[in-house]
Amino acid sequence: MSGKPTVSVETMIVKAPEAADFMRQFSNANRLMLLCQIAREECSVSDIQEALGIKQPALSQQLAELRQAGLVKTRRESRQIYYSIADGRAEAVMNLLFSLFCGVEATA
Repeated sequence: MSGKPTVSVETMIVKAPEAADFMRQFSNANRLMLLCQIAREECSVSDIQEALGIKQPALSQQLAELRQAGLVKTRRESRQIYYSIADGRAEAVMNLLFSLFCGVEATA
C-alpha cells in the first residue's frame, strides 16, 4: 500500500469548497496565533491578550470569527470567558502545524 489517499475526483470537487473555507481560518496570522495559544490550553481573553499582545478590538474580532466558524468554544466562569478548541479537525491541523513548523509533537 502506497499510503496515498484513494478519494475520487468527484468527492474532491464536492469537498474542496468546504476544505478551502475551513483552511481560510488558518490563513490570518492573528487567528493562527490565537489557535496556537488556545490549542496549548484553555485560555481566558485576558490570558490571550497578555500572551500575544493583540489589542482588544482585533482580538475580539478574530475570536468572533473563530467562534462563528465553530473552531473554538467558550465557557464562562464568573466574569471571565475561557476559550478552547471545539473542532477535532482544528486540533489535528494545529498538531500538524506544531510538528511541521515548531518541531513539537502532540502530547496525549
